[in-house]
Amino acid sequence: MIRIATRKSALAKWQANHVAGLLRAREPGLDVALHELSTRGDRILEVPLAQVGGKGLFVKEIEDALLTRDAQIAVHSMKDLPAELAEGLVLAAVPVREDPRDALCSPRWKTLAALPRGARVGTSSLRRAAQLKALRPDLQTEVVRGNVETRLRKASEALDAVVLAYAGLRRLGLAEHATQVFSPEEMLPAVAQGALALEARADDPETLARLAPLEDPDTRVRIEAERALLRRLEGGCQVPIAGHATVQAGTVRLRALVASVDGTRVIRGERSGPVGAAAAVGDALAEEMLAQGAAALVQAAEAHATPLSAPKR
Repeated sequence: MIRIATRKSALAKWQANHVAGLLRAREPGLDVALHELSTRGDRILEVPLAQVGGKGLFVKEIEDALLTRDAQIAVHSMKDLPAELAEGLVLAAVPVREDPRDALCSPRWKTLAALPRGARVGTSSLRRAAQLKALRPDLQTEVVRGNVETRLRKASEALDAVVLAYAGLRRLGLAEHATQVFSPEEMLPAVAQGALALEARADDPETLARLAPLEDPDTRVRIEAERALLRRLEGGCQVPIAGHATVQAGTVRLRALVASVDGTRVIRGERSGPVGAAAAVGDALAEEMLAQGAAALVQAAEAHATPLSAPKR
């Protein structure tokens, strides 16, 4: 039996079942089961993510299942995966990426431009909140946690709108709730948003060989550039950092931003290079942005948050 470690949310289980389906399509009759776990990020819902502190809030327990051999495969939303993996684990495959854009869900007002002055917009992401503030300084952003369905309900009952990852809505069959999908020019996505990470133990050649055919080379190049940027900027969930890479004709193009928490200052950058040097493109763009003052924004954002104590890995 192949066991896939996953979080218990509907979206996480959809993603794990999607991978199970890809595996069964290649090996009919393959026995695959989900190993469902609750992570620290799932358990702490009463405070903003930025105040929970630590990296890998939705990952550690899943990776532990691999290390203890309770599972052979872990499926994560790539944007939750820390820049540095736990020792002994590898990113075995990166499947085709879903649409990485952000979406506004506003049953009453429909678009960002139509929202009335001072409208209340819910998001769990400082990156989204900072970009919303940059676009519409009059808006009131409010922290909203919980699963996708819970956030959509709040858009109808308690708030004027919420902003969610379009990929999650599409995967759960809820894309009709997206009343406006932002272009990357309007709102730059989170690093690796829409991509899945298939993680396995480095010493498990059978599982690595089983996952290898699920790899999508273009998606791997894009996330390598984006994650290299994040790693060099040393940004965690408490820092408004965005990165979006595209691949065309052997060239990777990476656009990125670092913002102040209130959205009053935004540093943007762009760099291109050959696909074989995707990580170097991310590193180089991060260096350019650091030289423009991104380090100060990162430090200010980290100081702004008051993280709870986080257990060491």
